[in-house]
Amino acid sequence: MRGDERGESTGRLDQPQEKRASVLPRFSMDSENFGVASEKFARFMGTATFLIWMTLFVAIWLAWNTFMPESAQFDPRALNYTLLTLILSLQASYAAPLILLAQNRQDDRDRVGLEQDRARDERNLADTEFLTREVASLRLAMRETATRDFVRSELRSLLEEMEERGMLASPEDDEEEAGGRAERSKNERKPRRKDGA
Repeated sequence: MRGDERGESTGRLDQPQEKRASVLPRFSMDSENFGVASEKFARFMGTATFLIWMTLFVAIWLAWNTFMPESAQFDPRALNYTLLTLILSLQASYAAPLILLAQNRQDDRDRVGLEQDRARDERNLADTEFLTREVASLRLAMRETATRDFVRSELRSLLEEMEERGMLASPEDDEEEAGGRAERSKNERKPRRKDGA
C-alpha cells in the first residue's frame, strides 16, 4: 500500500512530469566558464598587484573621509567608516567562496593527474616485471648453451677416444691424401685436346 502511495505522490517514472511554475526565474550559467573566471579572480587576489591596489583604495577612502570637510565625506569617521566596513565584508563574503571554488577545481585537476600518474606507474611496473622475466629466461637459456671451453673439452675427449680406437689417420696418410686431392684438381682443370690437333 505504501509503494502505491509513494508512486502516486512522485508520479510514474515512465511518464514525463508536468512542468511546475517557479517563483524565481531560472538562469543557467556554464559552470566551466564560471569556474575559469573564479580561478582567474582567485589568482588575481593572491598577487601583489591586488594587495597594492586594495591598500591604495582603502588609504584613499580613509584619507578622504577623514580629512575632507564633513559635507564632502560620504563615509564619515564619526560613523566608524560603516560603508567601508560593508564593502570589505561583501568583498570577503564573495572572495571566500570563489577561492574555495578555485581550490576545488584545482583538487579535481590534481586528482585526475594523480590517477594518470598511477596508471602510468602501473604500466611501467608491468613493463619492468615483463622485462625482468625476459632477462631471467635469457639467463636460463644462456646457462644451457655450450661455452667455448666446454666445446673444446668435448672435442679433445672425442679426439682422444678416436686415437685410442685407432680411427684417426696418421699425419703421413694425411699428407698423401692431400697431395692426391691436389693432383686430381689439376687434372680436372686442364682442357682436353681434340684428336685432330
